[in-house]
Amino acid sequence: MADKTARDLMTADPECIAIDATVLDAAKKLAEGGYGAMPVCGTDGRLKGMVTDRDIVTEVVAQGKDPETTTVEQLATGDQSTVTIGADDSIEEALRTMEEHDVRRLPVIDGDELVGIVSQADLAKEVDPQRFTRTVEDISSAPANN
Repeated sequence: MADKTARDLMTADPECIAIDATVLDAAKKLAEGGYGAMPVCGTDGRLKGMVTDRDIVTEVVAQGKDPETTTVEQLATGDQSTVTIGADDSIEEALRTMEEHDVRRLPVIDGDELVGIVSQADLAKEVDPQRFTRTVEDISSAPANN
């Protein structure tokens, strides 16, 4: 675990949804890919946030908003900045970041570029089971963010 980095475990080149896409477009991409969350990128290709299936349900559907006219930007931006990890950060750092911010997926950046996503499932394969259980319990006891 000590020698591996986020780059070693991440899913590389994740699909990104454009910030000006509709929530309906995002929902379709999430469903087609079987994803629970997807990075949101601006016209400059830089990471602007994350959108989750839960965001769509709680922020659009449950509030009666129209998914065909509501944009991803309205979900992906707000009070919270997107939590990321550097590509060369340690696995332990990824675990700490997930625990601290109560997230299940971390966008991986190299400089300004989105290069991957590290999920709990990626970490489960590499981390001591007791250490991993502690992370899952910590995240699961908090309200779901992604």
